Amino acid sequence: MNATIAAHEFISADGVFESPSWTFEFGFDPKMGETLAAITGSSSTILLGRKTHEMFAPAWRDRTAAEDPGAPFFNETEKFVVGAHEPAEEWANTTRLGAYDADAIRRLKQERDGVIYVSGSGQLVRQLVRDGLIEEIHLFVYPVSLGRGDRFWAEGEQTTLTLKDHDVYDNGVVHLCYGPPTA
Repeated sequence: MNATIAAHEFISADGVFESPSWTFEFGFDPKMGETLAAITGSSSTILLGRKTHEMFAPAWRDRTAAEDPGAPFFNETEKFVVGAHEPAEEWANTTRLGAYDADAIRRLKQERDGVIYVSGSGQLVRQLVRDGLIEEIHLFVYPVSLGRGDRFWAEGEQTTLTLKDHDVYDNGVVHLCYGPPTA
């Protein structure tokens, strides 16, 4: 066994990922849904930061497949949460890993098959990138500059990536799939 990690982020053109309710004004292009379904379709595990878990749990745990085709994936898939504090929200099939520990993530990758899916969880994703533990980052870049807010890439930190794939959607969103730099 040896899983890979794939993350997806909704970000503005200036890199802000915080509180992505600003994405609603652009609508959700059906082709974006196809891209996300392809990512989650090969995923056997979900890995989330504590804050994202606390936002997702109440939003997803009572949702049905009739309401959203993504509900079974989020509710039935085994989830692991990274964070120094116990999540405030309960959610089925969730295990707390504790504070970020690169070795714990390496063990999780060794124990799992398929893809470990990360949604949001910007701080966690940055740590995974720093430690060379992530194989794919799917950035959905929205055609808006927000001017302020938490940025996905930390100030003063250089990260080199390799473009693996890209798409442009009718709502102006650009999907960029990056992997680690090639040698």
